Amino acid sequence: MNKTMLRFNPFIFISFVWIFSLSGCELQEADTDSPVAQKSHAGYLRIPFQDPVATIDPGLTIENHSIEIVEQLFLGLTDFDPKTYEVVPELATHWEVNQEGTIYTFHLRPDAKWSNGEPVTAHDVVWAIQRNLKYETGAPSFATLLALKNAEPHSQKKEKQPETLPPLGVRAIDDYRVEFTLEYPIGYFPALASLWTYRPLPRKVIEQYGDKWTEPEHIQTSGSYQLTEWNKGDKLILTKNPYYYDADKVKLPKVEYQIIPDSVLALAMYEKGDLDMLGGQYLPLPQMEIPRILSDIILRKEVQTSANFMTEFFSFNTKNPPMDNPFVRKAIAAAIDKQALNDFIIWGVNSPATTFTRPPIFGAIDPKEEFMGIPFNPKQARAWLAEAGYPEGKNFPKVRLLYSTSEDFQNIALATQEMLKHHLGIEIEIVNQDWPGDYLKAIEQDTTHIFRMAWTADYPDANNWLYDVFHPNKGFFHWIWDNPEFAEAVEKAQQGANPEERKQLYHRAEQILTEEETAIVPVYFATTRLLVKPWVKGWYSMAFGGQHIRHWYLEN
Repeated sequence: MNKTMLRFNPFIFISFVWIFSLSGCELQEADTDSPVAQKSHAGYLRIPFQDPVATIDPGLTIENHSIEIVEQLFLGLTDFDPKTYEVVPELATHWEVNQEGTIYTFHLRPDAKWSNGEPVTAHDVVWAIQRNLKYETGAPSFATLLALKNAEPHSQKKEKQPETLPPLGVRAIDDYRVEFTLEYPIGYFPALASLWTYRPLPRKVIEQYGDKWTEPEHIQTSGSYQLTEWNKGDKLILTKNPYYYDADKVKLPKVEYQIIPDSVLALAMYEKGDLDMLGGQYLPLPQMEIPRILSDIILRKEVQTSANFMTEFFSFNTKNPPMDNPFVRKAIAAAIDKQALNDFIIWGVNSPATTFTRPPIFGAIDPKEEFMGIPFNPKQARAWLAEAGYPEGKNFPKVRLLYSTSEDFQNIALATQEMLKHHLGIEIEIVNQDWPGDYLKAIEQDTTHIFRMAWTADYPDANNWLYDVFHPNKGFFHWIWDNPEFAEAVEKAQQGANPEERKQLYHRAEQILTEEETAIVPVYFATTRLLVKPWVKGWYSMAFGGQHIRHWYLEN
């Protein structure tokens, strides 16, 4: 990459100051003597969320808050080592695979129990998968189950299903052995089996209470915690599950997730000692307070940074004019100064991205070894816009950029709006919608051209990024484009056994997605910055999925 492409632009800096003034923010020298009340811990963990938890039904889980809670409440067949991210046993003690790599047999712990004392069995796993695969369930991550043999017809609407459904590739051999038969060999299947769509569910409770089965008075859980209180929009309280198989090692008796929509208020609570953690998915640090935090004599000692397997990006609806023109998409991508967004807008520790799959995920492009994608290059951006038929932005139609409610996202949207006006001479409208319901509905509307999104790994393989998110028929954002070559590449990579061949296919898919077609504009690879009280011990951060709170404890 030409380093001059990332050189600081004084005009942009002036625009940033103007943007901050719109938000009521001021750039000022930090007060290094700010009072911070160092109270003792409360005897239980207090964590903030910015938004209410949408669902704690593992089959319906999709957003980070829900994933966090599900991790505490429900056992996965497998988990990940926090240092290496290698697959390790959880509900399953071990597993075997046949020589062809198409049949996996998982052996379950005989001491795993539901929070009512009943055993967790292979039948609970099978029923959960069957339930989550059904079209009527509406599981947003049902595609993670399509690796199972004959899963496709089982996932269709009843009127589209064959009269006689072929047997689904999952069965209980006995109470403590579950067998998975796959459509094709998948070397990463043990990682896939960690997902919430594969987690056992309490069938009797769900059949009895339907949509209300996750209410505190009904729910049965299998993980280290159980749900005690859930005041939607206020707080969610978990308490230690006495029937958890490793309950003796769980040191925290209670975890309280508090809904605090304002990060400035949350920081004030943290400084008073009323919160134990702040930052990352636990409500981001207020961006204009970061300089003060980093210079404060007490707070700076409590700052922690950790890898986060997440990529922030803008996505185009490539079927909506003028975004149906690849030169328009390329021009917008080249006009966004990602380094400046990170350095001056969100005061981040993130890495500007030009590809989607975040290193070191298997199949990702390592920017230290290979460059791919579209870098910041205003001259090239103007040339592409002219080639699209809009020289200097003349006659460019009205375009909408959608972002979800957040201080960071708003400021990124405002800065992007100013960059496109300055470098390309085009005006874009920015629109805010609340996450998740209103936002997810709005991004599919014909009036939306660009939308902000982030993707966090569910398991450490590029299949989870490229196939699961952007496959033109089966991906989460399948409706934004239709590219047969991309689809063929990720399908071959999914079914391939040779690691090097899979990597090459994923590299080709990245090239199509981010460079040739420019269906998205990757903005940055995330790194999480948090504040953690010194009395939180045993703490470590998982780069994806929910946190392992069962291993943490409090000690003055």
